[in-house]
Amino acid sequence: MEKGDLEVQVNLRGKNMQVTPALQDYTEKRLGKLDKYFDNEIEAQVTLSVVKESHIVEVTISIDGLLIRGEEATQDMYASIDLVVDKLERQMHKYKTRINRKLRQKGLKELNERFYQDLQKEYEEESPLVVKTKRFVMKPMPVEEAILQMNLLGHDFFVFTNADTDEINVIYKRKDGNYGLIEPMD
Repeated sequence: MEKGDLEVQVNLRGKNMQVTPALQDYTEKRLGKLDKYFDNEIEAQVTLSVVKESHIVEVTISIDGLLIRGEEATQDMYASIDLVVDKLERQMHKYKTRINRKLRQKGLKELNERFYQDLQKEYEEESPLVVKTKRFVMKPMPVEEAILQMNLLGHDFFVFTNADTDEINVIYKRKDGNYGLIEPMD
C-alpha cells in the first residue's frame, strides 16, 4: 500500500447538532488529504459542535504517540472544517519536514529506534524546562467545587479527585468561557 492509498479513519460526533451525511462525507474527504503524510492508517477523532452562532470543529490525531490537534470556529461548518484541515496539514508538514531534515543529516533511509531517541532528545533540548513542582493534597470534591477552587486561585485549570467517580480529573477554562472536564478512560 503506497502513500495516498491509505485511509484516514474518522470517528465523527456532533455536539448540539445532528451530523448530516453530507457533513460526514465532506469531513472524511477533507481529512483524507492528510493520508499523504503517513505510512500507516491513522485515526482522527472529530467533534462538530454549534455554540450560539459559532460552528466549531475539533480534530485530534495520534501519530506514534504524538498528538496533533486542531480547532477552528467560524460562522459556517464547512469553512471551519477547511480551516482545521489546513491547520493540521501545516502541523504535519512541519513534523514531516523535521523528520526528513533529520534523515538527510544522518544519511539514513529508514527511521530507527536511535533516530527516535535523537529526535526526542532534540525536542527536549528545545522544550521549556520544568522549573517548579507543586505538591498538594487532593481531597475528593464535586466538579462544581473544583470550578470554584480554580476560579478562586485564578488558574486556567485545576487537578482534583472527582468525588462522584473517585478518579483524578482536570477542569479547565475554555476559550468560549465555558469549562472542559478531562477524565481518564478505562
